[in-house]
Order: sequence, then structure tokens, then C-alpha cells
Amino acid sequence: MLVSLKFYSQENLKAYVQGISGTDLSIDMVAIPEGIFLMGSDPEEFGHYKDEAPLHKVKIDPFWMSSKEITWKLYKLYLERPLGDLPSEDKANKPTIKIDAESGATMLSKKASDVNIKVDAVSGATIPYVDMSLGMGTGDGMPVVNITYLAAQKFCKWLSAKTGYFYRLPTEAEWEYAARAGSQTAYHFGDSPENLGDYAWFYENSDGHYHAVGTKKPNSWGLYDMHGNVAEWTLDAYDSETYKNRSGLTKNPFEIPNEEYPHSVRGGSYYDDAEYLRSAARLASSENWKMRDPQFPKSKWWNTDAAFVGFRIVRDPNPPSEEDKAKYWGNENP
Repeated sequence: MLVSLKFYSQENLKAYVQGISGTDLSIDMVAIPEGIFLMGSDPEEFGHYKDEAPLHKVKIDPFWMSSKEITWKLYKLYLERPLGDLPSEDKANKPTIKIDAESGATMLSKKASDVNIKVDAVSGATIPYVDMSLGMGTGDGMPVVNITYLAAQKFCKWLSAKTGYFYRLPTEAEWEYAARAGSQTAYHFGDSPENLGDYAWFYENSDGHYHAVGTKKPNSWGLYDMHGNVAEWTLDAYDSETYKNRSGLTKNPFEIPNEEYPHSVRGGSYYDDAEYLRSAARLASSENWKMRDPQFPKSKWWNTDAAFVGFRIVRDPNPPSEEDKAKYWGNENP
């Protein structure tokens, strides 16, 4: 089912740093301008696959996207459940604004009022029963992996409750638009994978494991690891025929999932060859990503066999209605 997200245009969005109350952690949020692009790829493009056709025109309204993939350190704040709402002095309706001395970006540190739910009302994921990094590490800057689509959604809901701003996963169209950063080539830097190693961790240079986020060059919009390192969840249900059902100018498309599988995953990973890291490349999630899960029924939070999939977040300029928020944060039982 195709729906059009109702964004409200907000001019002059600016980058900011989202502080997280009670911690020294923060998330750099990049302002993504509105625009129109051709989604998908031409059959002549290197690595083109049939689910990327036909090329079609899509309009995207402005939004913010995290400059880097979400790390284990950030995810553990949610996982380890520092329950309770923000301290009372942080509950003002307007955020505290200060300028980050290093980047010049605005720092948002107090709780806003876009989202009115309590932190302890958000479902918590189970503590993993094995090392879900599979030995690749969960230290500073390492991207979280092996979490399900639902778990990524619940992190977004938890962060929204914590900050008062509405955070969610990007739609597949938003993700590709941001990855392209104004380009229409196979990669944001061009059509040839010759220089891919400057921007991405992939099969040829990763030594078989992920790396700390933001250690390669960003695209021209300031987004790191849009190609490679770990692949990333998007909101959309995956359908190989999706693009064939669009015509004319499609505005802010979102294919709402009705089932647990498959969902669209983007960006390619440290484990993939260059062709799978292209801006248009698509991957469908699979129940095989839980193959070695010993739980019965299998965990709705963890994937034992998808150490190549993580996520990043976006924020809408204006949040959706209360009824529509479930579309972006998921149901308790996927």
C-alpha cells in the first residue's frame, strides 16, 4: 500500500546536535533540503538490478537525518533502560539552545513537547543472550547491529520520549535522496567504484568487520557511511515491483509494512561488494537473519545472523498525528 507522508515545509532547517539528558552522548543531525530526484537506477548503471526500475521522479520535503549510524553506546542507553522521565527542570516546552563550540551547530538539550509519552511507557528490548557484535566490538563509535526492524523502531520511540522530538527511521525514498546528496550517479561521488574506499568500508577494505562510524569521508550533505560499513533499516516494506506502480511525480512515498517480512534495507555493508553499495541498491530483510536464534518463539528484538545491518534516524519538521505515530514506531507484536 502506497501512502504519501504529509510533511509541512519548513524553510531554512539548520543542523543541530541532539543532547540526551543525563548522559554525555549526543547525536549530530544534518538538515536535508527539500527537492526532486530520480529514484532507482538506469539499466546501464553498474550493478543495476531489476527491482531498481523504472527510474521515477520523487519529491521529498525537508527533514533532519543523523550524520552517522546509531552506535552501540547510544543503543545501550535504550537497552539498559534508564527508566523514568527527564528531571523536572528539563521539562520546559521549549528546548535550551546553545552553540556547540566545535561544530557551530545548535545544541538541543531540554525536552520539547512534540511527543508526550513517558520513557517507561516504551517497550524495552531483552538483554542479548550472546555477544550480538559477534566479536566486532561495542565500544566507542561502533555501529549497533543484529537488531530487528521492530527494535530500531522502538529505539526511535524511546529517543522521542526522552527528548520530546519525533524521531523515526527514514523512508526508503528519504534514504536514497539523502545518500545521493544531489547526485544522480551510482555513488554520490560518481559512477565508478574506483574511489569507493575513500568513502566506504566494504568487502575489499573492511577485513571482514564493521568499523567505527564516521571514519571515512562524508557525502556533500555531511552524511557518513551512506555507502557501506553497515546496511541500514528503512521504514518501508520491500516489494520488488514497487517502482512499477508509481507514475508522474510521487511525493514522499512510504510503503507501509503489513507483515514482519520483508522490509527494505539500504546502503550495503562491510561484507558486500561494491555494486551493493550503490545509492539505488535495495535489499529485502529475511527471517533467515534469525536462523541461529535459540529462543522459541524467536526473538522479536534480535537477529543472530544480521551483523551487517544497523540504522540511522530522521526527524520530521512537524510530527504526525497521535494516531499515525504507530506507523513509524511499530506495533508491540510485529
